[in-house]
Amino acid sequence: QVQVVESGGGEVQAGGSLRLSCAASGRLFSIDAMGWYRQAPGKQRELVARLGGGGSTNYADSVKGRFTISRDNAKNTVYLQMNSLKPEDTGVYYCKVDTAFLGYWGQGTQVTVSS
Repeated sequence: QVQVVESGGGEVQAGGSLRLSCAASGRLFSIDAMGWYRQAPGKQRELVARLGGGGSTNYADSVKGRFTISRDNAKNTVYLQMNSLKPEDTGVYYCKVDTAFLGYWGQGTQVTVSS
């Protein structure tokens, strides 16, 4: 069984910063990619940032230059540093861990940015 647990969400004013953490544990034989997705009310879940096993990164255009994804392989943990937050960044942020065979989602953490 695999557990994926996010933390670090909360409420912040526009222009502020938050740091999200996601720790994976359990029967993880080999993690490939780890990433962050978000879902705003009434919208589909979208990719925010993803870090591949080889170190490659992908960011949504809307967060480039403001968000930074990083990973601690020894701890099976991925982080998302979010700076210069905007109200449109509001949503539930989900962590996803991809192995060679399956992807595992966390339960999500709420991020609310007030104007």
